[in-house]
This record gives sequence, structure tokens and C-alpha cells, in this order.
Amino acid sequence: MNSIHLRKKNTTKWFRDLRNLICKDFEYFENKNAKKKVKFTRSKWKKSKIKSEGGGEISILRNGNIFEKVGVNISVVNGRFDKNFKNKIPGTKKSSKFWASGISVVAHFQNPKIPSLHFNTRYIITSKEWFGGGMDVTPCIKDDKQKKYFHQELKKMCSNHNKNYYKLHKLNCDKYFFLPHRNEPRGDGGIFYDYLNSDWEKDFLYTKDVGKVFLKIAKNIIQKKMKQKWTKKDKGKQLIKRARYAEFNLLHDRGTKFGLSTGGNIEAIFMSLPPLASW
Repeated sequence: MNSIHLRKKNTTKWFRDLRNLICKDFEYFENKNAKKKVKFTRSKWKKSKIKSEGGGEISILRNGNIFEKVGVNISVVNGRFDKNFKNKIPGTKKSSKFWASGISVVAHFQNPKIPSLHFNTRYIITSKEWFGGGMDVTPCIKDDKQKKYFHQELKKMCSNHNKNYYKLHKLNCDKYFFLPHRNEPRGDGGIFYDYLNSDWEKDFLYTKDVGKVFLKIAKNIIQKKMKQKWTKKDKGKQLIKRARYAEFNLLHDRGTKFGLSTGGNIEAIFMSLPPLASW
């Protein structure tokens, strides 16, 4: 596929289609046996032309029976990186112009037995182009069986594309989702990749499969844990772990820094933060 226009069109369509699928399936879980139906609310936003153009759509579900807060964001933006940020991005030596599309999902649950879930994938173009993204789970209560299942599914998916992807992308995740100021990992790990630019069609197929396996894993975990009983002590552990989550996203997260440096929508950028946390 030689046309950049087609590549932009196809990636943007995929991220939107995946958003719709995730919201549909999450609403199914939320409303399956509920007397009061809760749905995602959507709001569109546009970027300031001072820094860049484009925009996105925020889908948020709050205060449900299953989900305490879950956000599913999509965006398509373009413009120029500021002079301080562009040196950190490949392909910006001669020009600071960029184009980017992507999807980001963060779910925080009422039940402390269900881990917080995070997933995102993106496609970025400067004078170079690449895919990036990944997923991780952040439990507040240890569950080795859940962790084993999570990584088995990731390894199976990765190995369908490249025998080295799981090992490499798992290591990337372990290094990235780490709180250096506390010397501890954020959660049970997962996979994380960036600057993936080997063969466009293959890279796009892998990125799509990352999204598909995230939804498969999320549905499996929710299904198994949604009816498990929990205590006030469990909730306390959840709030403490959420504080760690907030610390990482505010101090170290690349997506947060990217959004703030390109004039992004503040509500979309901070969608990942939990509704309640405790220190």
C-alpha cells in the first residue's frame, strides 16, 4: 500500500471500528443484569489551530455496576511539534510536521478483584512512520492464575506474527510501566512496542490483533471476576494501587506528555486517571 492517504484512512477507520466494538461489549457486561441501564456518553473535541489541527472523540462510562470509570478515546491530529518536544520524536530533524491517529482505553472497576485495564495503539507519521502501543493489567490483589492467562494469550497472539515479539515487547513493557521513584512495577506487565516499521501491512495486522486480543482478555477477566465478593479492606488496597497508577500517568506516561505537548484535549489526556485514589 503506497498511498499515505490510504494508510491514514485505513488506520483511522480501524481505531474507530475498534472503539465501537469495545464500547458495545463493555455496555453488554454493564447492562446484562442491571435494572438501571448505563451507557457511554460521547463528546467530540477539536484541537487548537495554534499548535495543531484535528480532534477526537471521548467515550466515558461512569458509576456503573461493573465499571466505576472506563474511557475509550480515539483521535486524529496533525500539526507541528514545538521545538523542545520535536527532538524526542523520530523523523523531525528537517521538519516538525506530524500526523497521528490512535485509540486509548483505561478501565477502573467497582470490584477490587478486577484489575485496572489499559490498552492503546497508534499510528504516527513524521518524515518517518510507525505503529506503537500495547496493554497492561494492574491488579491490587495478587492473582497468579489471572496473570498466567493474560501472558499466555499475549504470547500466543505475538507468536502468530513474530516469534520474538512477545519476549521483546514484554521486556519493553516491564521497563516502561515501572515507577522508578518507588522502585516497583505498575502491575503484572503486558506488552509495549513503539517505532514498529518493518512491513506496513504486517505491522498494521499486528496492531489490529493487539486490539482484538485486548478485548478478548478484558471480557474473559471481567466475566470471571465481576460477581466475586469483596471487602472494605479489598477496596482500600484498590485505592492505594490506583494512586500508583495516577503517579505513573502524571509523571512518566508518554501519551500524557505527547498530548500536552501537542495542544491536546485535557479531558481526553487525563481520562486515564481513576475516579478515586488514596495515598
